[in-house]
Amino acid sequence: MAAPAMKAKSAYAKKSPKTAKAGKAKPSKVGSARSKAGKTNVFKKVSERISGSSKAGNKTIVIALGGNAIIRRGQVGTINEQLKNLDHSMEVVAKLVKKGYHVVISHGNGPQVGNILIQQERSIEVAPKMPLYACVAQSQGLLGYMIQEALYNKLHSISIDMPVVTMVTQVLVDRNDKAFRNPTKPIGPYYHTERDLPPNWHIIETLRGIRRIVPSPDPLKIIEAEAIKDLLGKAVIIACGGGGVPVVRDKVHVTGKKSMPGLYGVDAVIDKDIAAAELARTLKADLFIILTDVEAVYINWLKPNKRMALSRMNIKEAKEHLDRGEFPVGSMGPKIEASVRFLENGGKKVLITDIDGLADALRGKGGTIIEP
Repeated sequence: MAAPAMKAKSAYAKKSPKTAKAGKAKPSKVGSARSKAGKTNVFKKVSERISGSSKAGNKTIVIALGGNAIIRRGQVGTINEQLKNLDHSMEVVAKLVKKGYHVVISHGNGPQVGNILIQQERSIEVAPKMPLYACVAQSQGLLGYMIQEALYNKLHSISIDMPVVTMVTQVLVDRNDKAFRNPTKPIGPYYHTERDLPPNWHIIETLRGIRRIVPSPDPLKIIEAEAIKDLLGKAVIIACGGGGVPVVRDKVHVTGKKSMPGLYGVDAVIDKDIAAAELARTLKADLFIILTDVEAVYINWLKPNKRMALSRMNIKEAKEHLDRGEFPVGSMGPKIEASVRFLENGGKKVLITDIDGLADALRGKGGTIIEP
């Protein structure tokens, strides 16, 4: 039976304020005053602390693409729109590669996997339907190809002969994770009525309609981690797309006859930012960049007169803001949580900004830096 429909909280159902207005907010004076030196140049500070020079050396950067880096607000998401957006997004990434950084890219897949699900529903009478985890894998290949094409062309335009590869990435989760008993992650399209929905779906009601919700378990291990490490410096790697394909160990075999050891996909969606943080931790990244649809982290977001951008935070401050509810679950919350996880497990620095502001943020002229 479907779970009882739940009314979505207004903070998640309302449309976010336009980022153009948010961009006018001034960075927090408190954050800016803490360390002017630390805000001058993100790359220089990371490199100097590790090697004593400003050269990139073997420094690793993990970039989590999201927000308008792939599909911009108001677009329907045609392949031409996405390729055009990625052509712009990959310009800065290509410059990082040219500087000598080892770059690993992760990405969201919400609109793309949603479209795959719609395509499946519309063709159910002529083609077999695939489970959600297989759709996540499909989206990794689709988006990986588009990022590969855009970045390959940008690299070759500046005479950099560096391969760009996409790795379909499995991420281990615990089949006993409490998320499987309490699905919370909305996926797919909005429906006007639950009459025609499968009876085993869990659903949630929002102001825009009914949506399917699925489990969002914690990532435990990136299965292809060693292969990704082997490729560092030899290629730009696209991995953990859409949070990775969630898999569990020792599931009942597809024949249904007995339990078989191995890895098996499960219908769930791992939060893309949490998975990217695990990727950055596993690779011991020197810098973890989270790209979203605003140029910095804000507090008092729903109070335009008091809205304030934060230029810097430490772990303690980030947790305090989370506890006060400054960062909603459906927007900035997972990004801050991902940042904290990365930093608490040996990470050095996180930068949160949007793709349009990334170049300036890397020069210390925008974005939000979070450090231990």
